[in-house]
Amino acid sequence: MSKPRKILVIAMRYLGDVLLTTPLIRSLRQAYPDAELDVLIYSNTAAMLEGNPDINRLITVPSKAKFADNWALLRQLRRRYDLAITTQAGDRPFLYSLFATSQRIGIVPTKPNTGWWKRFFLYRWLEYDDDNNTHTVLQHLNILALINVPPCFALVPPRTQDTQVLKQLVGNKTYAVLHTHPQWTYKQWTVEGWLAIGLYLHQLGLRLVLTGGTAQEEVDYIANIARQLPDDTLNLAGCVSLAQLTELLTNAALYIGPDTGITHLAAATGVPVIALYGPTNPVKWSPWPCRFEQNNNPFQKIGSQTVNNVHLLQGEKLCVPCHLEGCDRHQKSRSVCLDTLSVERVKAIIQLILAK
Repeated sequence: MSKPRKILVIAMRYLGDVLLTTPLIRSLRQAYPDAELDVLIYSNTAAMLEGNPDINRLITVPSKAKFADNWALLRQLRRRYDLAITTQAGDRPFLYSLFATSQRIGIVPTKPNTGWWKRFFLYRWLEYDDDNNTHTVLQHLNILALINVPPCFALVPPRTQDTQVLKQLVGNKTYAVLHTHPQWTYKQWTVEGWLAIGLYLHQLGLRLVLTGGTAQEEVDYIANIARQLPDDTLNLAGCVSLAQLTELLTNAALYIGPDTGITHLAAATGVPVIALYGPTNPVKWSPWPCRFEQNNNPFQKIGSQTVNNVHLLQGEKLCVPCHLEGCDRHQKSRSVCLDTLSVERVKAIIQLILAK
């Protein structure tokens, strides 16, 4: 394969997945410093790549695209690139890559799963890790190994210069960031747990900062918690961009959150992170620790562990991690492993972090 001058990376999943693609993007930038490097993502995840210095252009499409959206995008992509890289095995990324270039590499489904035949249309391909034995960052970098691009392991958080208002809101007091609401119920800890930890941090002299997205259900959930915490608690749910949130996290004393894209973002900033995990397999989906530059998984499948700035606190049920959507097998289900995760275990990690 000749040296590509125009490269398209296709990364069409959730916020955290997009962030976990940034080591691949940086590796490409270092290997091809003069190339035009574009990234195709969903419109609602574009904020995760704000200010990314490795990207020339962001191309967005709605996650629920209409025919007109897809038609306009395909016309825009048509044979524009020398190389397209798909980081997911789905049909839409595959279709977009077909229109973008004749030179394609990426992830394909394993045999005999639906879509396994896509490999016949790629210059180089890598099977998706169905067994969940490879961290997502490493799987992305393994795609680049197909074309001998050296890996860069660093995540690149979004950045902005617009931080003055945020600094005024937070003030000079030492603070802890609590991100209480994941996208799916089966990843939630208990409200009682968050209140107990919030009061404990306040007793230790830390101001509480609550973060969250703009969805009304999430805003209401966090507002309910905020009303029961000390009066100086700062509720920023729905009020800051992801790039501003990067700045907030970078200067925090610690961060506590569930398995969500913001926990991945916190880990990338270097802040001490307490990640509350239940059904999710940490081998594949743990936060990638800051300054972890090894070609192996940072976390094992079972057990609470610490790697660099990430303290992964796992539920202790025998079924953990089950890789399923909660105990009732749907996204609105509760997970007993998280419902029974004790406040005392979280306090012990807080003490360890603040003692350093």
